[in-house]
Amino acid sequence: MVDLTLLGFVLAALSGFLGLYCFGLLRKSQRSCSVEEGDGFASTTTTAIGEEECGSRDAGCDVIIVGAGVAGAALAYTLGKDGRRIRVIERDLAEPDRIVGELLQPGGYLKLIELGLEDCVEEIDAQRVFGYALFKDGKSTRLSYPLEKFHSDVAGRSFHNGRFIQRMREKATSLPNVRLEQGTVTSLLEEKGTIRGVQYKTKSSEELKAYAPLTIVCDGCFSNLRRSLCSPKVDVPSCFVGLVLENCQLPFANHGHVILADPSPILFYPISQTEVRCLVDVPGQKVPSISNGEMAKYLKTVVAPQVPPELHDAFLSAIERGNIRTMPNRSMPAVPHPTPGALLMGDAFNMRHPLTGGGMTVALSDIVVLRNLLRPLHDLNDAPTLCKYLESFYTLRKPVASTINTLAGALYKVFSASPDQARNEMRQACFDYLSLGGVFSNGPVSLLSGLNPRPLSLVCHFFAVAIYGVGRLLLPFPSPKRMWIGAKLISSASGIILPIIKAEGVRQMFFPATVPAYYRAPPAQ
Repeated sequence: MVDLTLLGFVLAALSGFLGLYCFGLLRKSQRSCSVEEGDGFASTTTTAIGEEECGSRDAGCDVIIVGAGVAGAALAYTLGKDGRRIRVIERDLAEPDRIVGELLQPGGYLKLIELGLEDCVEEIDAQRVFGYALFKDGKSTRLSYPLEKFHSDVAGRSFHNGRFIQRMREKATSLPNVRLEQGTVTSLLEEKGTIRGVQYKTKSSEELKAYAPLTIVCDGCFSNLRRSLCSPKVDVPSCFVGLVLENCQLPFANHGHVILADPSPILFYPISQTEVRCLVDVPGQKVPSISNGEMAKYLKTVVAPQVPPELHDAFLSAIERGNIRTMPNRSMPAVPHPTPGALLMGDAFNMRHPLTGGGMTVALSDIVVLRNLLRPLHDLNDAPTLCKYLESFYTLRKPVASTINTLAGALYKVFSASPDQARNEMRQACFDYLSLGGVFSNGPVSLLSGLNPRPLSLVCHFFAVAIYGVGRLLLPFPSPKRMWIGAKLISSASGIILPIIKAEGVRQMFFPATVPAYYRAPPAQ
């Protein structure tokens, strides 16, 4: 076992070095971190409007929300409850059928309570989740959420994504001032650099326009409007292959299960009393073909031998039933163009690898931030002033969102197998570190669950894992080869997390109080 005093000393020194590194990045990127204005709009997603059209605007609407998924529906209810007149335009009002967005972390559930939406996980056969179980090379360890300080109802929730979204939509439309309609938004309506509303096509293919002082785009990961409002840099590191296992018992009841398999992780978690979702991560953007049987063969020969024995037969039965689905895993840092009259939210704005199930927690946290910003405002019609004020949204959301985003990207790389011996040592060190229990597991699980999403805590635990891995290599007798691998392990760890932090924004993530927009006051009424 590594001497904890030595570990603390080395960690303190490393944290000091990291602080200097981050300060250097901060000074280097101060100019680039300042938000840009007047970037213009992609011609495919914006339409200029003339003065003759302005007089016909719908004066009875305060906010247009594009999309009624988790973010859009929750936002509609939240703003509607505050008395805003809301119009939501959703491409398809049928119950969605997705293989992600099925696990809500406890931190996200707390945000759901804060928004008054906690009853949306009722009557959909949602399952309580109390933590994770990690499996590697036949060994396992259980990581429980640190829920001792919370009400007994607080836990994670897992469910069918579509059922949850339908409950959210029902909740939103229960308010008389929220109007939900089906339509496909084709463009944003722009006038002199300000977004005035949207142009959309109804279910009957009729072209219509809708106007409001504020348009919020929440049309998901496939957004065709985001290029007007941000600089998207979408990365697709892998794809999920989804299966549903029926009538089987997980090794650890009411826990998510992560198998550190080769080449990348496999996930299991309950989505109803009788169903378990399985997500097999396949690196890269291409997966074996389902239609010609290559996928079934891959799952049976490569994946099945690495599945825990308790789930093996149910896994093979799910393959035989043939309902195999795939979805690309996207990652996209938030790089907004502050635009008068418009705002981006949800997966249209910011994505991270879904390994940690943090997407809904980030979206709900963002909604709380935006609600609190908008509450003092009675008039949304001064678009330039409102835009300048709402720039603070992008800063205030950063510490929570960036912590969850960085953890997701870093954990995916650490949990994936690699031909690099140093990376594999880091993987083993992570498993052993979490298995120590106490502060060694509670801290990382608090980050993962969204209960304590603090950037500095994330960096400290990440490098503590790296130092723990070096200690395992050097004790009891260091050798030149082991010292070299240890040095590569520290270098590899830095190469994993520091680029993600840089993409998220060092200044906004660690020093948000230095950003002028952090202190921006509401427009004068």
